[in-house]
Amino acid sequence: MSHTRMSRWKAAAIHLGISATIALCVGALVFGLWYPPPYFKATGASVLMLLLIGVDLVLGPMLTLIVFKAGKKGMRFDLTVIAAAQAIALVYGLHVITVARPVFIVASVDRFNLVTAEDLDPRDLAQGSTPAFRTLSWTGPRLVGAPVPTDPAEHNAVVEAAMQGKDIQLLPKYYVSYTKTAPALLKRAKPLAGLRRINPHAGPALDHWLAKHPDQTGANTVWLPLMTRKTSLTMLVNGSTGKVLTALPIDPW
Repeated sequence: MSHTRMSRWKAAAIHLGISATIALCVGALVFGLWYPPPYFKATGASVLMLLLIGVDLVLGPMLTLIVFKAGKKGMRFDLTVIAAAQAIALVYGLHVITVARPVFIVASVDRFNLVTAEDLDPRDLAQGSTPAFRTLSWTGPRLVGAPVPTDPAEHNAVVEAAMQGKDIQLLPKYYVSYTKTAPALLKRAKPLAGLRRINPHAGPALDHWLAKHPDQTGANTVWLPLMTRKTSLTMLVNGSTGKVLTALPIDPW
């Protein structure tokens, strides 16, 4: 389409349409695969995503509206610079978001821990006990267990690593199938009545979830804390099988 027959408002509208399409695709990846709820907000990625969308949907089309002038010499160059700057900001934002994406939910002792891609040292990841534990997920966090070793030498190694700021959930060499840790974890799980006492604000969220899952009741559903870098959530677990049911944005403390 010739620039000589286009108004700046139409040019900005076209730019906005393209930007909105890109934003929808990015949102589908982020919310649908990399950060399934409620982990997006829990990891603090919401602020970065808002900035990313702001640059994509506001700054780019606004600059087009400002600089566009039909028949202006060098107009193609100006638009190319704007598109390039927008693309660079988008790529950088996506890089930061993907680096911070959740890759493992690690059950250990009396809680779950959310581990992100940037939490894991590549050297530790390479020592994962199985091939699945040596790669970083692109489709949401994998549920695993990490029992504290009973071997004295390994136990001491875990304690020493923890003293250096690297707890067992950051050591994939100790990862096992979640089903192997579920029985021990259930012994530490607590009834929902206790959560209601600890956090009076938990009631509505729990009642809403239970109403949508009639097969689960307050009697056969238990909970454990789910720790993230930014906050703490509550993980609901089937009290009989140890099956993980859901994570709710409820402060367990």
